[in-house]
Amino acid sequence: MANTKKFPPFFFFVFFCYCCFSVSSSSFVPEIKVQQDKDEPYVGVNIGTDVSNLLAPTDLVAFLQLQKITHIRLYDADPDILKALAKTKIRVIISVPNNQILAIGSSNTTAASWIGRNVAAYYPETLITAIAVGDEILTTVPSSAPLIMPAIESLYSALVAANLHTQIKVSAPNAASIILDPFPPSQAFFNQSMSSVLTQLLQFLSRTESPLMMNLYPYYVFMQNKGVVPIDNALFKPLTPSKEMVDPNTLLHYTNVLDAMIDSVYFSMKNLNVTDVVVLVTESGWPSKGDSKEPFATIDNADTYNSNLIKHVFDRSGTPLHPEITSSVYIYELFNEDLRSPPLSEANWGLFHGNSTPVYLLHVSGSGTFLANDTTNQTYCIAMDGIDKRTMQAALDWACGPGRANCSEIQPGESCYQPNDVKNHASYAFDSYYQKEGGSPGSCDFKGVAMITTTDPSHGSCIFPGSKKVSNKTSQVVNATQASGANTVRFH
Repeated sequence: MANTKKFPPFFFFVFFCYCCFSVSSSSFVPEIKVQQDKDEPYVGVNIGTDVSNLLAPTDLVAFLQLQKITHIRLYDADPDILKALAKTKIRVIISVPNNQILAIGSSNTTAASWIGRNVAAYYPETLITAIAVGDEILTTVPSSAPLIMPAIESLYSALVAANLHTQIKVSAPNAASIILDPFPPSQAFFNQSMSSVLTQLLQFLSRTESPLMMNLYPYYVFMQNKGVVPIDNALFKPLTPSKEMVDPNTLLHYTNVLDAMIDSVYFSMKNLNVTDVVVLVTESGWPSKGDSKEPFATIDNADTYNSNLIKHVFDRSGTPLHPEITSSVYIYELFNEDLRSPPLSEANWGLFHGNSTPVYLLHVSGSGTFLANDTTNQTYCIAMDGIDKRTMQAALDWACGPGRANCSEIQPGESCYQPNDVKNHASYAFDSYYQKEGGSPGSCDFKGVAMITTTDPSHGSCIFPGSKKVSNKTSQVVNATQASGANTVRFH
């Protein structure tokens, strides 16, 4: 899960000390013959389930289809979700939870039973593409490390017996911290205490043409190296040449942290003489809210990171070391997991709230403003349920006062006065402010009492500011995608 992804701060300091000079040409780069991924690079999403009132499996699948999301990763092999995914085009990575590694790694019979129960029972109606064995076992449960390869080999043998081994890959997700001295990437190497297991894993992945699954979080790199790593590098923002990170050994220029992390994986594999395994980023993201110790966990930064990440994948620009290989990425995560324990950021990695309303709008340069699930770009800002009246009234007063929202329609006798309650009036005022601000990130928050929705809250003669029923003369909403004729970017 997200809170375990850490990188040593010292190494980025060394990297940036090397990068204080400007270089303009590339030097010799070690030959690495990575096999080209057979599929187009895609963006998928992780689905964690520590969510209050999580959508029922059939509703979840309908929601995924509405979002045009066709690649997901589960942290288990939930039978109800797998059943609901049948006959859809959604491809799913299922997982062996960490607490099942011992049993599967100790018994071929148990592994075969697991495949029969969780794979063969659903495939091919449900498009299972891979099995993730554990989650960051090497760093979170090192005592189970010796069981990873027995578990993987047993599961693979069971797939072979079922004649599914060419359709379904087996791998193990790893934390970035398995790599030591990661920056500059050319100096990276795997933690030598794990090299025995990793060598076996990589040889298996090479033999079966499977990817190395890595959970890579530029957010944690930035947080542990503040003052050394500029936030623009972490967020994929455009950089001047002087701010690009440069590997002094290869003279490769890095414009973002994620590419440097991916290349550090490739160089680490090269050090173990493995040159034909592709990196699959099974987790990456940015939290939209944090406590006082995480001031950079904001809606704006989460929006910027994930929007630019999506664009980076779809641009198919690869990495400086491997421009021909673009890693597919699973965003962490689909829903805010409000049941997660502190810090606050742990519950705020999602693109959506548990009730399926978006946490923020995603933006992709050149494609207008788009919501991950809404190709019409029509969104509204309304008051959340369960907020006490005093807090809601304070937010309403701000919106109609300093916020300069148009609150004339919620005055006595006007069209949106009824029902006469704080929540209803606040919803209208919030939407007025949100539309006035052009739906910009962070404009639908009001200290946590508002949320974005794609459902038009208009009722009766009360027409909300964001409604399509409002003429262009009075509405601040412009469908940027339709207006420009640009293609809407979707998850795949």
